[in-house]
Formats: sequence, structure tokens, C-alpha cells
Amino acid sequence: FPSNDEKVKALLSFHKTALVDPKWTMVGCGEGDERRLLEEFPKCHSVYAALPEASRRVICDITQRMGTGMAEFVDKDLGQGTVDITQYNRYCHFVAGLVGEGLSRLFAVSGLEQSSLATELHLSDQMGLFLQKTNIIRDYLEDYVDGRAFWPQSVWKKYSSTGDLGYFANPTTDETRLAGLNCLNELVTDALELAPDCLAYLSKLRCAEVFRFCAIPQVMAIATLDKCYHNGDVFTGVVKIRKGMSCLLINNTTDILGVHGIFHRFAKSIMDKAKSARKGGYEDPSCERTMKACQAIIDLTEPEARMAKKQASVVNGTITVVSCAAAGMVLHKPPKNNSVLFSTTMVVASIGMLSFMKMGLTKLMGGRFMASLLPASKLTKN
Repeated sequence: FPSNDEKVKALLSFHKTALVDPKWTMVGCGEGDERRLLEEFPKCHSVYAALPEASRRVICDITQRMGTGMAEFVDKDLGQGTVDITQYNRYCHFVAGLVGEGLSRLFAVSGLEQSSLATELHLSDQMGLFLQKTNIIRDYLEDYVDGRAFWPQSVWKKYSSTGDLGYFANPTTDETRLAGLNCLNELVTDALELAPDCLAYLSKLRCAEVFRFCAIPQVMAIATLDKCYHNGDVFTGVVKIRKGMSCLLINNTTDILGVHGIFHRFAKSIMDKAKSARKGGYEDPSCERTMKACQAIIDLTEPEARMAKKQASVVNGTITVVSCAAAGMVLHKPPKNNSVLFSTTMVVASIGMLSFMKMGLTKLMGGRFMASLLPASKLTKN
């Protein structure tokens, strides 16, 4: 943009231009996929125009409010982060909390969820803030280098002896390293305190597809917070959960039982890290607050976590038995002419059988928790 005024003008009018004109496009703005999205926006408009009127009203309203919120931050110098927790929360609300509200309203008007979900503004907002704060915490270095940081100054300035956010990016001394961990742990704790509201929101959903759509990012976030907590690597690179863990989380996020089990696991992990650090002589100003936040999550998820653990034991035990049987079949003397083909076929067949059995046992044991979730096909009128 030639000036910030032009950028503000585009943001404030976006809902009246891009969502109204089917040929609207913007060339030369952003990079990568973002740039392509704006340049090929007519494709998005064609989908938007095909939606029911009620859905279009929700999208238009959220777009207008989000554009207004983003415009508020255009002239702000974010090289050293947001000013305080209030501004930090406000920014997260505009870029993520409103998305949560918009989705809740869309779920409601579509008939997939009860109409009352549209009124859960606070819980919807907290869902968005939980995800956004997790990303901001994880992306410290990348955002700082880009000159658009979001860590609140009212937090990090308590720990930076130079008064600069980049102080933590060069942990050459124990003092710097410990200061960075103190700051990081406080921000992780701030995000963890949103978890109970996120779980409350998920418990109100009835559509299986909507549940997974909402829950999978939430379990990824709690796992990422666990990875970031007391981890100095946040200041020297990007911390990410492993792909294998991501797959495991996705597979286990089928109902509230699985979600509670995951939140319980990572809340306990963070609490154990805090206890271990304190036992080792590390003095964390946020330790008690962290323990309290973790305990709140553990208390909320304890019953389902025990059930999930019991379910996993039975399912895995059964799978072990079948695995041994399958292995025995493979090791049995195969036909002379097709030994490789025979072995490969048996392995593939056994994997398929195991997956089917695990799905059946999990559904059987978790039936009482899954009963409230229905497929979208049974909730829509058409």
C-alpha cells in the first residue's frame, strides 16, 4: 500500500467491496498463498454468493468488525510487541476471537448446532484466543525478526534487562536464559487459563464433524503449549510438535472423552515440568499460577481421562493379541512361488483388521460419550 491511510481504507471497506463485487481483486499485496488469495478472490466470492442469506449476513458482519479491528492496529508500532495484556487480548480478539464467534453463529444458522450456540460469545472468543496466543508464543523469533511482534510489554519488560524484546533471542548467559524462561512460562500460563472455557465450548457441540473441526486445533494447541513450556528453543527457532504426535492427536479427537484425555495428559505434563524445575532449584515467579491453571484442567478432565486410559488398555491389549496372531500367520511357511506376495498381503490385511478392530472397540467402549454427537447428515434438513 502507498500509505497506511490507504491500508486502513481498504480494511474498513472490505465488506462492502470484496463481498459485494464478484470481480473484486487486489494485486501485489502480501506474499505466497495470501497474495494468491487476494488476486483470485472472485473464486471465494462465488462460494460466498452461493451460501444461504443467513450465513452471508454472519460472514459480512464478522468481516466488517474484523476489518475495523485490524485497522486499529495499522498505525501501531508493534516492533516491541503489544503494550499490555489488555491490548494483547484485544488484538487476539480481532484476529481470532471474532473467527470463533463467526463460526459459532454459522454452525447455529446452518442447523448443525443448536441456535443457543450463537449466543455463546464469551466461550467462542476464548476458543479463538487460546489458538492465537499459542501461535504468538511459539512464533516469538519469527515475529520479532519480521518487526511485528505481539508479546505484551507489560510481561516481557519484567524480565528483559535491556528493555528490548530481542534480549531473549540471544541467550548467551544463564541470566538471559533464565529471564527468557520466566517470561515464556508466564505467557504459556496466561494461555492455559483459557483451557476450561475451551472445554466448556466443546461440550456444547452435537455435530460430530463440527466437533472434530473445532477440537483438533484445540488439542494441537495444548500439545504445543506443553512443547513450549520451559523450552529455551522458542527463542532460537520454531518449536513444533512431531508429525507422529499430530497424527495421534487427530486420531484420538473423535469425542469429548478423547479430548479430555489429551488435555489431562498435557496439563499433567506441564505441571510435572514445573515441579521438576522447582525441585531442581529453578525459581519461576509464575510457578504457583501455572500449577493452579494445570490443576483446573486436570480436575475438569480427570473422570474422562481415567475412562480413556481404561479404554486404551483394553483396546491395546486386544490389538496385541491379534498382532501376535497376525505375525504367526506371516511367519507360517508361505507358498513357495509367492512368498513375498503372501507376506505383504498378510501384513496389509492384518493392519486393516487391527484398525477396524480398534475403531470398533473404541466406539463400543466410548459409546456413552459419543452418543451426543451426531453426523451432519442427521442434523441438516436437506
